Amino acid sequence: MRDKWAIREDVWTALETARVVRGKSVHDKIPHFIGCGVAASLATELPEWEAARAIKSNPDQAQRPLRQLALEQGKLLYMAVPRLRDERVFIELDPTRPEVEPAKAATISGAFQVGRSVAVNRQGVRVGKGGGYADLEYGLAAAAGVVHPDTPVISTVHAMQVLDEDLPYTQHDVPLAVVITPDAIIRCNAGGAALPRPTGIYWDDLDERKIRSIPLLARLRAEMG
Repeated sequence: MRDKWAIREDVWTALETARVVRGKSVHDKIPHFIGCGVAASLATELPEWEAARAIKSNPDQAQRPLRQLALEQGKLLYMAVPRLRDERVFIELDPTRPEVEPAKAATISGAFQVGRSVAVNRQGVRVGKGGGYADLEYGLAAAAGVVHPDTPVISTVHAMQVLDEDLPYTQHDVPLAVVITPDAIIRCNAGGAALPRPTGIYWDDLDERKIRSIPLLARLRAEMG
């Protein structure tokens, strides 16, 4: 099995070579892929989306159309502060408030979670850009009761990001229930057992530098004694 960095490098290079992403380079980023708006529209057809009152999303450009649609459809939107650099790690945007404009709020930087991915497979394993923030966001949200074991987690990606191979998976990785490309809705691990989800923060997987760089983690550790 290839390691995560080899997978990331291959996917980033392939997307750039095929010219299916926006910007000069997507290396070290969540790819802003061409067709992300179409994928977002497909995501809103999911029954899980229709039933959701609140959406938790990452702040990356690839998911901006999905965040905008959430607000336009009257859903509460929870967004993580980039790099979790504020103790208030989630921002709530309520579309019923007159000062919230969907297009602007979706750019600034529940019951349904949108995950960031560089690569995914049909078993629901995802590979992020390597910062570990997506998994930490989920762990913090799970600890706070914002997400639950049955909260659907989805990701919108380009078809080239869907790999037909096993991907590395650890206890803190967040598995996907659904992957949406501009052309298809993929139910992950259909017919198989669901992959286990993180239940909180795995302190042994965090180094000292990461803990100190995230104010909420530093406070939580101090409270633990």
